[in-house]
Amino acid sequence: MFMYFTTNEANEALPDVIKKFEFALAKKNEVTKLEQQLQLSLSTTDSFEEYVTLKQKLNSVITKFYESVEILENTGVMVKSIEQGLLDFPSKRFNEEVWLCWKYGETEIRFWHDKDSGFMGRKPIEVSDESLV
Repeated sequence: MFMYFTTNEANEALPDVIKKFEFALAKKNEVTKLEQQLQLSLSTTDSFEEYVTLKQKLNSVITKFYESVEILENTGVMVKSIEQGLLDFPSKRFNEEVWLCWKYGETEIRFWHDKDSGFMGRKPIEVSDESLV
């Protein structure tokens, strides 16, 4: 689903978005853990059964991870990085498309950046900034 967010709309959506992000992050952590177990299994066991079982479990968790990202992005946000905890909300500023930027741990949307500047180009949203949609 595509939509432009105002700062207020993004902040209203944030609690649900955070829950969905945390679920996706948990799935990503499961993938990482299983990948490590699989590597260890290759070097420490002669059992194909253990390896195949772990590989099948990894495939299932990877599928759940991608499903969780899809559910998260269906809220209208764009996942920029699960690992860094970066999400962007599409918005407009003076008729220019921009991103409202959120980083995991922040309690509200307080920054925006141009389409091509990314996290390093974040600018604070002014309290009276009515230029954002």
